[in-house]
Formats: sequence, structure tokens, C-alpha cells
Amino acid sequence: MSDFPTADAVITGLGSAVRGLDGPWRLLGALPGGHRTAADPVDRLTGRGLRYKDRATKLAMVAARDALRAAGLVDESGGLTVPGESVGVSASTNYGNADTVCETVRTIAESTYLGTSPMMLPATSSNVVASWVAITHGLRGANVTLCNGPTSGLDAVNWARLLVVSGRVERMLVVGVEPDNPAVRHVTGTVQERAGGVPELFDGAVALVVESAASARARGARALAVLGPYARRGRHAEAVAEVRRRRPGPVGLWCVPEHPEGVRAPAAGLGAAVGSATPVHDLAALYGPASGALGVLQCAAGVVWLDGRSDEVVLASAGTGDAGGDDASAALILAAGSAA
Repeated sequence: MSDFPTADAVITGLGSAVRGLDGPWRLLGALPGGHRTAADPVDRLTGRGLRYKDRATKLAMVAARDALRAAGLVDESGGLTVPGESVGVSASTNYGNADTVCETVRTIAESTYLGTSPMMLPATSSNVVASWVAITHGLRGANVTLCNGPTSGLDAVNWARLLVVSGRVERMLVVGVEPDNPAVRHVTGTVQERAGGVPELFDGAVALVVESAASARARGARALAVLGPYARRGRHAEAVAEVRRRRPGPVGLWCVPEHPEGVRAPAAGLGAAVGSATPVHDLAALYGPASGALGVLQCAAGVVWLDGRSDEVVLASAGTGDAGGDDASAALILAAGSAA
């Protein structure tokens, strides 16, 4: 196991549900041409009970299942290999069930509450994504949903780490998901696609398993990465400076936040907080604005980049995309893992 100072929480599994990608290990590559017309990942779900689930929940279920399987927490039949109470869920989504909420409001406005369905109303809960993922797999540990703006994804990863290191659970399934649908485009004021065929909004889910180092070692699971320092501050530069203070040294890859002006190449001065020689990876420019899913997407992509490397770290940051601003920003460091 790595001797990283905060090696009490490690990542042991990844999962994804993104059109055009056949798994999370391709997250750093360019999206294939025509990815919007590729097979919809939610088509991989089968069985009853899917009719009343919103798109965000379905995407999250696909990514969550793959992450649990990759971590060795479920067997081939989908049954848990560990006690259900030892696994919790931390979900991040800012627009997850906006389509269900908007449709319900419209129905009530047109037909009063008599027009609503008892099957649909529970789906308007803000915690529906985390709840259904937990119910589907029998995960009875802590269950939280963060709808926390642009830092939400990194916040969800950090809350998972805190729940693990505090002993509340041995492992947490973290899911970051945002759907691209008419309701979300209406709320965000965007169109479906920008010039060049890059999606206007991220449409997908990414999941990862955060586990105590002791648990991973006991199971013989491989630590894909180690969760390092996390900081949340009022300015982006301050959040980055704090995690750099707690973990100095070279940064192998920097996953930058979305930019206030919209998705574009990183500003020339953005690298000043880390160093001009640090490679910058802009996932929002690749996948489109990802809102609450971004931080989890960054961590998963960071794990992919760290694979096969030693003594390397990845810096993930979210929130304001410049060095100033008064909105909250967060930063988190991942270090290369090793066999537990």
C-alpha cells in the first residue's frame, strides 16, 4: 500500500455509463464520432420497475453496478459479497430528476393533484438517485445526496472518504450523474449541441468505490488510487493552494474546473496555481458541462491516468474556473495506489 499520508481511504472500483464509451478506462480518450447515436447505456438495464425511474437514476444504476462489480463487491449474479450495512452511497447530481419534477408540476397545474400518479410522486424526491442505487443492491450503509453546485462531485467524494475514515462504513459507492434532456436544457438555458459536434451538456454517470485501506487489504482488493487532501474555499486559487500546501511536490495531471464563460480551452493563467509545466486536462471541454457529475468524473479519469504509474498525483478541482470569484471552489488530490 502507498505510504501517502492519508492512505486511510482508497478507490477500488470504477464504473461508467456514457454513450460511445464501453467502460471507464476510456474516459481520458476522445469521444468517438457519432457517439450521440451510439447505444444508450441505460438499455443495459433489464427487469421490472424501470418505467417510473428518471434517466439520471437509470444512468446511475448502470455505472453503480459496474463499479461494484469491478471492486469485487458483487458476484456474477449481482449478489453482494460483503454485508449490506458495510456499504453506503454518496450521490452527486444538480439536475438529476428535474424532468420528473417539471412534469409533476405541469400535471398538477393542468389537472390538480388528481392527475398525478402514486408511482411517480416518490420519484420527485431529491434523494431518488442514491435511494434507488441502494435499494437495488441492498446497500444499507449511510445514504446521502449532494446537490451542491459545481463543487458537488468532489464534495461527494470527500463525504464518502469522511464516512469511511470515521468508521461509519467500510466502503462507499460514489455516483456522479447528470442527464441531458429538455427539462435540464430549459433550466440551464442551453441548446443540445455546440458547433463541432461536442455535446452541450454531459449526459451520463460515473461511479467509484471508496474503501478503507484495511478493508481493501483484507479482501485482497487492488487499490487503484489513494484519496489525498481535500479543501473547499471561497476562491479557486485558495482551494488549490490549500491541497498543495498539505501535499507539496509535482503534480502529474491537473483536471481543471468548468469555466464561467462556458467550455473552452483553459485560460493561460490557470496553470499558475500549480505550475506551467503541469499537464492540464479539461473534461468539460471533452464531454460538455457536467455540473454535479464533474468531480466524480475527474476522479475516475484521474484513476485511469494513474494506472501503471507510481509516485504520481492528480489534482482535481471544481467550482469557479478562474483565479478569483466568490463562489465556492473545491480541490482534491489522488495518488497512485498499489496492491493492497
